[in-house]
Amino acid sequence: MKGVDRELLVASGGRQVAILPTASALDGPGVPERWGKMGVEHFERLGAQAEAILALDRAACEGQEFSDQVRRASLVYLSGGKPDYLYQTLAGSKLWQAVNEVLERGGVLAGCSAGAMVLGSHLPSLSVRLRVPIIRGWRPAFGLLSHCVILPHFNQMPERLIRLFLPLRPPGTTVIGIDADTALIGRNGIWKVRGSGRVSHFSTRIQRFRDGETIPLQP
Repeated sequence: MKGVDRELLVASGGRQVAILPTASALDGPGVPERWGKMGVEHFERLGAQAEAILALDRAACEGQEFSDQVRRASLVYLSGGKPDYLYQTLAGSKLWQAVNEVLERGGVLAGCSAGAMVLGSHLPSLSVRLRVPIIRGWRPAFGLLSHCVILPHFNQMPERLIRLFLPLRPPGTTVIGIDADTALIGRNGIWKVRGSGRVSHFSTRIQRFRDGETIPLQP
């Protein structure tokens, strides 16, 4: 993803990156720190100044120090983990307000895995039965892409599971499936695919888009 992340840095208009591993807070001791370290090393190799913001619970996300650190960034990156925990921890917090301030002045917000899922309008509420995920309902997400469900790792999902999932999406929503090593980048209402895989767009039928192609989406 080096080429993609270089594009994001250019689009952000700066070189300061804030890595938020909040979604991985429940994954065990040391996991958020590892995510943060990987992100910092990755962006520093691209010539950026990066720092990991270890705001791992609601109290930390209400803290002034972490919010000020995010506010100084030009690019904010949300890591993987638990999307429902990420949303519940950030929504309405001072830290999320700081993220929005970065966006309002022309900065970039990026996410992988759980960090990408929360940028849509809905998150699936899942339970697991006999090792099979079952959708119990839907929860709100941040809605930076309105009326959309974002599914990362799309090419790694069994086709049978995808076909079972699609009819269960919330009414009026579009499913955006993003393959591994692939990004969907939006600026001024134009959404473009970048990377080695595909982005799948499903509303009434499935459409596939590849690197450099644009997808018709409403902001």
